Amino acid sequence: MRVLSRAVSSVGLAFLLMIAQVIYAANVHKVSATPVTIYKTTSSSESAIEAESTLLYDEMSLGQMGLAKKAFQYAYRGYKHLVEAGIVSRQNIISVIDFSQSSKNKRLYILDVENKEILMNTFVAHGRNSGKEFATNFSNSLSSLKSSLGFYITKDTYFGEHGLSLRIDGLERGINDNAERRAVVIHGADYLGDRYLSDNPFSGRSWGCPAVPSQLSGQIIDMIKDGTVMFIYHPTKSYLSKSRILNG
Repeated sequence: MRVLSRAVSSVGLAFLLMIAQVIYAANVHKVSATPVTIYKTTSSSESAIEAESTLLYDEMSLGQMGLAKKAFQYAYRGYKHLVEAGIVSRQNIISVIDFSQSSKNKRLYILDVENKEILMNTFVAHGRNSGKEFATNFSNSLSSLKSSLGFYITKDTYFGEHGLSLRIDGLERGINDNAERRAVVIHGADYLGDRYLSDNPFSGRSWGCPAVPSQLSGQIIDMIKDGTVMFIYHPTKSYLSKSRILNG
């Protein structure tokens, strides 16, 4: 009887162990399946935004205007993120500065993405220490005299040493969030435009501000002030990989 009892006990123990393994396997499967679902949702959302930006890019003929496709795709992705975050007051306007281009080009694009209109395409300066004809070096440091990449929200206007100027708020920590402390603003400058380029090999440079032609500065500032998105682009891998707005 003792032998029979031990056999029954062994069978019972084996059965319980088998049940425990089944339950464990089921729980592991449930846990591992969750990230896959999240990944698919995120990927689908990103694909939809990319498709939407590509359609806008083509419909607005932005390539013919010289704007890099990647510049607009990144700008639009970040714009959608910021709109969803609730920090964009005027949601139809995006300003894209394409620093992959020569400063001899009109590389500022002010776009109405709701009405699919190019509101302005003109010259814009980069920082003195960012490069000569082309901007290649960027910084968030005080007194660097360099431009800072990334996303900004436009703020209010004021009159300073350059006349009417527009404050901008850098939204990316460690990348452009020192904009206000550096007095990086949008203002007019006489070292930009066709007349200046007729006597100079490339556009003049600022102390880090995205300066615009003096004769257009009032119109530009009025067009983009009070809560619109501005994106300064360059295909710098360190920025593109670190930006929380682009990769969040």
